[in-house]
Amino acid sequence: MSEHAAPTVKPADDPAFKLPASLASLSVPLCGGGLVLLVVGWILGNFMVSPKVGMSAYLTAFIYCLTLTLGCLFFVLIQHLVRAGWSTVVRRIAELVMVMLVPLAILFLPIVLTLLFGSGTLYGWDVKDYDSINHLNPDIWGEKTRWLTQSWFTFRAIIYFAAWIGIAIYFFRGSTEQDETGERAVTDRLQYWSGPAVMAFALITSMAAFDWVMSLAPTWFSTMFGVYMFAGSILSAHCLITVVAFVLQKKGAMRDEVTVEHYHDLGKLIFGFILFWIYISFSQYLLIWYGNIPEETEWFYHRQEGGWWMLSICLVVFHWIIPFLGTMSRHVRRRPWAMCFWGVYLLVLHFFDVFWMIMPEANAVGAAGPIALSLFPVLASVLCVLGMVGLLAGLVLMVAGGTKIIAVRDPRLAESMAFENI
Repeated sequence: MSEHAAPTVKPADDPAFKLPASLASLSVPLCGGGLVLLVVGWILGNFMVSPKVGMSAYLTAFIYCLTLTLGCLFFVLIQHLVRAGWSTVVRRIAELVMVMLVPLAILFLPIVLTLLFGSGTLYGWDVKDYDSINHLNPDIWGEKTRWLTQSWFTFRAIIYFAAWIGIAIYFFRGSTEQDETGERAVTDRLQYWSGPAVMAFALITSMAAFDWVMSLAPTWFSTMFGVYMFAGSILSAHCLITVVAFVLQKKGAMRDEVTVEHYHDLGKLIFGFILFWIYISFSQYLLIWYGNIPEETEWFYHRQEGGWWMLSICLVVFHWIIPFLGTMSRHVRRRPWAMCFWGVYLLVLHFFDVFWMIMPEANAVGAAGPIALSLFPVLASVLCVLGMVGLLAGLVLMVAGGTKIIAVRDPRLAESMAFENI
């Protein structure tokens, strides 16, 4: 990397650093419309198919949005940890998204309520006599239920959200307070705490993946599953940052601050994490296939029969091969509109990845064919995802309207504006 003369840094109150009015006006419609779509999606799955499908569609939307927010949280932490200068002009986008962990904690309540009021509505291990129904070894199942209990599951969820929200709020407040004070000490303090925060993030995120997604198939286990979810999370976060930066610039904000160089760097990271995602995906599959242990192969077996095998193949082709080839070229990565396209493309494919993780477990016991791949479950999942994304997007715009969309007094702002790829 080399540096050239930086453009003149604008005053902190320049309109280029504020959320465009055309976007700010969308906050309430997005919140209202998103909530309606979310409820309609859940009702469609719940009453047209089954309560399990309805809640699985809701969980798909929740995990999709959670992975985006956690990916943005990790992005912020790692930028502080490595003292990155290039990302300063786009870091606030990730900071605004990561604080959506607060409403996501509220949106998690329906999932907890399924344990309190609906035996087995979402998680099979919540069914009484699950071991005898599925002919499991009672001693092995007894060890499983030490971890998978209603109260312990809920308590862990409280710990996860408390830690995530605490980290997100601490870094968001530090960054926004620096907009007013301009103190260099804030940057040093955030860098100091980024190391412990990354370690806590890694542990908590992996455990949440085990609890909320892997336990849908309670007899299956994979120590790589948390990393697999993280791979999709950090890839989708970079795509989201790219798309939002492009939209903001089209609306007239931060046009001089975010340059082709930043899109190029985001493109390199997207390309790299496409490879990381397929590496982790294949590694998990290869180890389980080679071991050929029934307790481990069950999860993949269900995704290789019926219509699920087609989705599995589509993920390999459309989530890896096509975007891998599409983002490989330097010429593509230096075209903002092209990177915006690939960002949107991969965000859509991330939905199918999450859908593939969750919905196969929504099939009724003994049902003929993949129920969750039929029209109503798919439509319910799409509506729930669009609804929750719209709701959170509206809330992001509300928060963004009260702050700057760039860290205007970060000491590395000039370095970021002067950033140049080799």
